[in-house]
Amino acid sequence: MMGPRQEARAALFYEFSLEDHVPQDYLLRSIDRFVELSSIRAYLAGFYSHTDRPSVDPELLIRMLLVGYCFGIRSERRLCEEVHLNLA
Repeated sequence: MMGPRQEARAALFYEFSLEDHVPQDYLLRSIDRFVELSSIRAYLAGFYSHTDRPSVDPELLIRMLLVGYCFGIRSERRLCEEVHLNLA
């Protein structure tokens, strides 16, 4: 093709929607509809130190434990790997 060479440019922003990639009938979607954990941070705020390193988000921790119970993951290390690899 004649003319200046056109090179593909990497997009500055990448649009990604988790909703488009996780099936609607996936088990974790069903659990998410019934489990309301948004108020747990305020409830547990008094138990966390304000002087040390920040702790694990309690909502995330409970959600991870639910995933472990639902999928039979007994190891915390394996659970962290699975959560890191699995977008859902």
